Amino acid sequence: MKFIVSSGALLKQLQIVGGVLNNNNTLAILDNFLFDLDGNNLTISASDLETTISASLEVDSEDNGLAAIPARLLLDGLKALPEQPVTFVINGSNNTVEMSSDYGKYSLAFVEGDEFPKLPEMEDISTTVIPAEILATAVNKTLFAAGNDELRPVMSGVFFQFSSDNLTFVATDAHKLVRYRRNDLKSDNTAEFIMPRKPLTILKSTLASVGEEVTIHYNDTNARFEFENIILTCRLIDGKYPNYEAVIPKDNPNRMEIERGVFLSSVKRVAIFSNKTTHQVRLKMAGSELNISAEDLDFSNKAHERLSCNYQGEDMEIGFNSRFLNEMLSNLESDSVSLEMSAPNRAGIILPNDGLEDGEDILMLVMPVMLNN
Repeated sequence: MKFIVSSGALLKQLQIVGGVLNNNNTLAILDNFLFDLDGNNLTISASDLETTISASLEVDSEDNGLAAIPARLLLDGLKALPEQPVTFVINGSNNTVEMSSDYGKYSLAFVEGDEFPKLPEMEDISTTVIPAEILATAVNKTLFAAGNDELRPVMSGVFFQFSSDNLTFVATDAHKLVRYRRNDLKSDNTAEFIMPRKPLTILKSTLASVGEEVTIHYNDTNARFEFENIILTCRLIDGKYPNYEAVIPKDNPNRMEIERGVFLSSVKRVAIFSNKTTHQVRLKMAGSELNISAEDLDFSNKAHERLSCNYQGEDMEIGFNSRFLNEMLSNLESDSVSLEMSAPNRAGIILPNDGLEDGEDILMLVMPVMLNN
């Protein structure tokens, strides 16, 4: 089995597929890339049993065959080579792969490809098509808010909710919540499923350079994403997602409008002096003035800043975890944001006032922290 391929093109696909590799796998075979050669088409796959990703590229060959090649060794070897054609000769009699470049020859052992785990057969599938750019934005805007509590796996992923009215993506860790909705996209099938963090992280980095549509096939247990030359299949998180609509307060009479960049910079500066356990910052709103302060009583550190804003409502004092505010404000692109509140012990809602595309809707919710007066 022999083929010739551009080292740069091969490395690019291996780096995408390599995103699924674990440092310590339960099965030794999972430390390998599966090379599946069919004439001039080479398909490379990697898996951790939960997520499998494969990429296809064109090579110069007339052979067919399967081989599982050590992933880290191959990646490191190709990274050290400048762009050039590389010839692979896979010899079944002594189970070695020989790579030939302009510089010389490199040999490594391979495993029979038949041992590699097979993809799950997906039955009763539904299909939804989403522009790659929109899916990338949805993942970017929500994934940071997902939890990492192993005792609550349903909250460790992003909730996909497809309907005939819109497509909605939600993530929460019980302290913060993000709902990203597209009212300009619809699905023929009403569906709900929870995508795990790892495949979404791979999609996030891969979709950035994709200019076309992503086809999503899904059933009760698995989802498959197809775009360009890549297919990503993953097992969904089993369980029922919390009723997120119930925690979003509907009546918020106190509303502050403020420049996002100014607000974010101020929170960052003041938070440096906050308690290192609670990261608490205090917002005090009255008229057209916002006072942001933080204090660490253990070390007698404190900070205070005064900003101008447009505030409508009763004078109010509320505490938030500065890290959550920081993450949320950093994940918005608008020039101006609104913070809507009902009471100091109820969640605050952050909304962008501008910078949204037609049909785009973003809502961010942050739970308050108790102020110690």
